[in-house]
Amino acid sequence: MATASRPAPSFYRTASRREVPSPSRHRILAGTLFFFVFAAAVTCAPTVQAEAPIQHGSQTQPPVFRLVEVRKHGRDAEQKWITKGNKVYNITNWIPGHPGGEVILRAVGGPVDQYWNIFTIHKKQDVYDILDTFYIGEVDPRDLVDGRVPVEHVDDPFKNDPKRDERLIVHSERPFNAETPEEGLNAFITPDDLFYVRQHMWVPEVDEAKHKFVVELENGEEKEYTLDDIKERFKEVTITATLQCSGNRRKHMTEEARSTNGLQWGPGAISNAEWTGVRLRDVLKDAGVPIDDPPEDVKHVQFVGAEAYGASIPVEKAVDKLGDVLLAYKMNDKPLALDHGYPLRLVVPGNVAARSVKWLNRIRLSDEESTSQWQRRDYKCFGPNVGGNPDWDSAPAIQETPVQSAITSLRDISPHSTQDSKLLQVYGLEEDSVAVEGYSFAGGGRRIIRVDVSANNGRTWQQAELLPSDSKGAKAWAWTRWRWVLPRSQAGRCFVVKAVDEAYNTQPEEYEPNYNFRGNITSSWHRVGYRTKAP
Repeated sequence: MATASRPAPSFYRTASRREVPSPSRHRILAGTLFFFVFAAAVTCAPTVQAEAPIQHGSQTQPPVFRLVEVRKHGRDAEQKWITKGNKVYNITNWIPGHPGGEVILRAVGGPVDQYWNIFTIHKKQDVYDILDTFYIGEVDPRDLVDGRVPVEHVDDPFKNDPKRDERLIVHSERPFNAETPEEGLNAFITPDDLFYVRQHMWVPEVDEAKHKFVVELENGEEKEYTLDDIKERFKEVTITATLQCSGNRRKHMTEEARSTNGLQWGPGAISNAEWTGVRLRDVLKDAGVPIDDPPEDVKHVQFVGAEAYGASIPVEKAVDKLGDVLLAYKMNDKPLALDHGYPLRLVVPGNVAARSVKWLNRIRLSDEESTSQWQRRDYKCFGPNVGGNPDWDSAPAIQETPVQSAITSLRDISPHSTQDSKLLQVYGLEEDSVAVEGYSFAGGGRRIIRVDVSANNGRTWQQAELLPSDSKGAKAWAWTRWRWVLPRSQAGRCFVVKAVDEAYNTQPEEYEPNYNFRGNITSSWHRVGYRTKAP
């Protein structure tokens, strides 16, 4: 496993819209997802009774609680408490907003310290400040051992996580989150070991031979399937589809607008693969769903993974015969990797990757979308004037994604190089030149029809060559790679790219008008600085 982030190559850093690339205007802590983003939206903990406050002169001391009282407020209690250090907190009203889902319930009724030693992402002053809003008192000194609350050993849930390729650009270790490096972004099909990794928790241990999933109909009726069932009973399908994290290029919004909450992804939280499995609509039909005319009270199809992650998509997407939604068990013609949902995952092409649930074990038809944190709060966008305490219900969950493009390679090429000279001949050039490459992508299966590139910060434009590919699927689910080669004498100090899809949607120039405090679906023009080498 990689133990530290690799230095990001230059294209991972945006250039300012001025000619000279500028450094970041803001620096924020990466990986804040697990705790504090949503705590501001909850109310204060209710009043609780404790032993009488201790009077010291004119000063009233906080309530004190015996540990036996804390233990009464565990997983099954109405009010749920934890201790951190020697302090007691009532986190009842905060649990529904916990970005890590119900994992927090492992700690209620006792100390949270040993869990935070594992989930080190919590060890930030921002988190401590928000935890203080749930403070209700102190642990009784009679229960302390050497001045501390006794802490029991807990198993490390990350101990069986798979080893990862050291070339990945790591943003957090626990949970593991890393983006695809340049060499992975410069291929149409991303190698499995370089495919970006987005985990909200640990990788669950799943036995393929025993793995089952359940389809739950709107009337509560259930039907169970094994992997062998779906492989034997349904037609196998392969599609080529790009998965893109909602936070892809979030770092660019932070640098060019304002601070954003969440992992500070560069342009590598996106990858492309061939996915093989069976169509979701075929399984739903077998389970008794009239897929050509779903019941009026079925609006959404919910999905749950083995690690408790949950999401949903509109029923129209789930049953669309051209929607290509898969229950996938292969990736690039091999069994799914552990990090990517082995042995079974959902793949929702054209939608944000947050909907493609891994380690799938339950499908539920419902009149409402998933109630999970990741559906109701995490992956939404608000106006640039809205801060960290929005009306979460006022914005829809992100499904399809906007037009996106990025520069992934910017290199000098020379006619004196055998390899470079072949490329120069393709473009009719015989002088020192610059080769620019990247990806473009649009959600909803919309085809990219044009990529505009500029070598002078957007003052003049040319069209890049759209590279051919052997993409599978009913629609354009895969990214389109592009290339532009120009004489070095024509290169300014800032290259820019923007893409256009078949509906003539394009990318906005600026970041600030599209700013949202979560930094989701950042898609403004991508700028990369370039300085002509001295002769």
